[in-house]
Amino acid sequence: MSIAIPFLVLLVVSLAAAYHRLRLAVWVAIGATALVAAWLLGASTVASIVAGALLALAAIPLLLPAIRLPLITAPLLKFYTRILPPLSETERVALEAGTVGFEGELFSGKPDWNALLSQPKPTLREDEQAFLDGPVEELCAMVNDWEITHVRADLPPELWDFIKKNKFFGMIVPKEYGGLGLTALANHKVIQKLAAVSSVVSSTVGVPNSLGPAELLMHYGTQEQKDYYLPRLADGREVPCFGLTGPWAGSDATSIPDYGIVCMGDWNGARVVGVKLTFDKRYITLAPVASLIGLAFRMYDPDGLIGDKRDIGITLALVPRDTDGVEIGRRHFPLNSPFQNGPIHGKEVFIPLSQLIGGEAYAGKGWQMLVECLSIGRSITLPSTASGGAKMAAVVTGAYARIRKQFGLSIGRFEGVEEALARIAGNAYAASALSEASAAAVARGELPAVPSTISKYHCTEMGREAAKDAMDIHGGKGIILGPKNYLGRGWQASPIAITVEGANIMTRSLMIFGQGAILCHPWVLKEMKAATLPDPGERLREFDRNLFGHIGFAISNAVRSWWFGLTGARIGSAPGDTYTRRYYRKLNRYSAALALMADTSMLLLGGKLKFKESLSGRLGDVLSHLYIASAMLKRYEDEGRPASDQPLLAWSFHNSVHKMEIALSSALRNFPIRPVGWLLWMLVFPWGRRAQAPSDRLGHKTAALLMSPNDARDRLARGIFLTPCANNPAGRIASYLPQVVLAEPVERKFLKALKNSDIEALDFAAQLDEGVREGWITAEERKQLEALREMTIDAISVDDFEAWELRSAGYYSDRIEAARRDAA
Repeated sequence: MSIAIPFLVLLVVSLAAAYHRLRLAVWVAIGATALVAAWLLGASTVASIVAGALLALAAIPLLLPAIRLPLITAPLLKFYTRILPPLSETERVALEAGTVGFEGELFSGKPDWNALLSQPKPTLREDEQAFLDGPVEELCAMVNDWEITHVRADLPPELWDFIKKNKFFGMIVPKEYGGLGLTALANHKVIQKLAAVSSVVSSTVGVPNSLGPAELLMHYGTQEQKDYYLPRLADGREVPCFGLTGPWAGSDATSIPDYGIVCMGDWNGARVVGVKLTFDKRYITLAPVASLIGLAFRMYDPDGLIGDKRDIGITLALVPRDTDGVEIGRRHFPLNSPFQNGPIHGKEVFIPLSQLIGGEAYAGKGWQMLVECLSIGRSITLPSTASGGAKMAAVVTGAYARIRKQFGLSIGRFEGVEEALARIAGNAYAASALSEASAAAVARGELPAVPSTISKYHCTEMGREAAKDAMDIHGGKGIILGPKNYLGRGWQASPIAITVEGANIMTRSLMIFGQGAILCHPWVLKEMKAATLPDPGERLREFDRNLFGHIGFAISNAVRSWWFGLTGARIGSAPGDTYTRRYYRKLNRYSAALALMADTSMLLLGGKLKFKESLSGRLGDVLSHLYIASAMLKRYEDEGRPASDQPLLAWSFHNSVHKMEIALSSALRNFPIRPVGWLLWMLVFPWGRRAQAPSDRLGHKTAALLMSPNDARDRLARGIFLTPCANNPAGRIASYLPQVVLAEPVERKFLKALKNSDIEALDFAAQLDEGVREGWITAEERKQLEALREMTIDAISVDDFEAWELRSAGYYSDRIEAARRDAA
């Protein structure tokens, strides 16, 4: 036994050093000290000497640069440069455009939770809260979504006027240019609130405050452009749109066929150097009503008028609508959510170089400009829209499920409905936390490239799932369109958010992990840059430093992943209270597993990894749910750790952990190199998969929160428009919940007495009369039951129409024209 002790001591010290990420010299010192101590305590002398020799054999070449650099690092650098996948200019710009926030910690395998928890709680300024409580609330009260979506297929004039007058198009424009100067967080809150009443209104307001002329001008515009255009955009004199998407390239700006040729031309009576544009764009929101078009195109200078470069590259320009050659096409009709959207075309449209965003200095830099601004817009508009819809679905569906009764029981009491209610609540809680986290990152000055894709993909997916479950619970109430239906248009519109700003399939399979694996990794991008340094000596030294940092990082994550799997992540330091500490430990485990899987995949697959979209998508799911769970824990801490929120947090957290384990196990079972997959499985899941989906008991608690008045429900509803008014049936139904709960005991007492009586009255009013006469209920309780009946009728009623009301205007136009022809 004394022979094995030195080797066991060395193994334990090595594992502990790797787990805690101790420096190599510290590991050697502790290992040597432990071996000496073991020998002094009776371990075999020979075994101790052999173990010490093994330690020295491993440590000396690594600790001495004179040996390590020429014998180890140089050959590895040569091999690395041979397998390093070439980065296109497009990929390089995309990687360098964003910043790395807490998502980098999640990729580290050892997250610094203090970095997350020390971030200030997202809060609004006084003027921002006043805008939400004033003009935003007023705009929501004005919205009649049925009139917008069915009668007009547009906002009524008074809404357009209100939006412009109150500077909704200039929310992000700085105050010095006449805008509101709202932060990204306030922008998120506004869009979230509007989305709860109308996706058409939220889109109309959201797009000008997302990727478009205002955002681009603020970052890159010349002072002259800012001074002229930003005040006009802020007060609605200019209505903007941005033309990126086309028939042949979708949203891939690097492949667009639209082009501009540098040439001489006439502008405002002068002969100037400019660009002659030819373009064909579609799916452009606000194009039918826009007065100012932002345009992405590829710029060429065949005659060398502005330099030696013929293909200048992707460039962005501002094109006034009334410019000769610009043609605004007819409207698209997006899935019964008729926000203003349509094609724009142009043939040989001349504009001067002064109309390029940023002027001539930014010619050819359009891709970088787009990538940087896309991460801002993608972080806010669509996630906020999805969050608002999910929160509305949760709050109102919970009330409806309590009010609506079948078989004498609220439908929310049926376990099948409870499951759906729990999913709605969990998705709304997660989407709310995620969308706010990404908006807060932008508000802190970050360019969250990876979080923006996570937020866009998962918020819109969770929003769609919440809409689906809400439709299932409402049944016929949800499918009969009309002014009383507050779900149907949202359900129809949910695929729009899934599709725009990059289809979700591509976002998941290419972008989340594809960017994250390089941008968020603590060593990969540094290694890639080191390997391309021009000076050979500096290249070798920098590569050496980053390579061995990466090797130690990989070993540590392998050990941490195995240890966490072995112990079920029940051991280890973690922040939080007694309730949440276990959650942080679980995230430590999956962070280590993700880092291990990412390193192994990049090492063994190299450039082929970008084509392994299923593997990339699954690893992206792990990163995404790590980020989502982190956002939920941060929200819980920011709210003061409310005990009543614990079922919502628990359901959402366990759902994310379950999905992480499914993604990891699927990635491992389908790993392209099977023996490596088996080895990784033993490290990640030494006892097999253990995480389960949220239990029925937890689902029952979560669903119950939606069906009764409580502070957790109120927090979930915070930020959406629930004011009961004629145009807001969802707000009315939500407002009924406290009265319904108070009336239920009276209702049960009355129905029980009625069942045990022999009265013959069939009419509800007559039954109430009898109940008062017989003393079953008091006169005051009768009023309660009458109010309950009225609230129930309002909740379950649907619309009906005359046949002519459902026919389009085109139907009548065609009949009138046919009658005219017959008369002639």
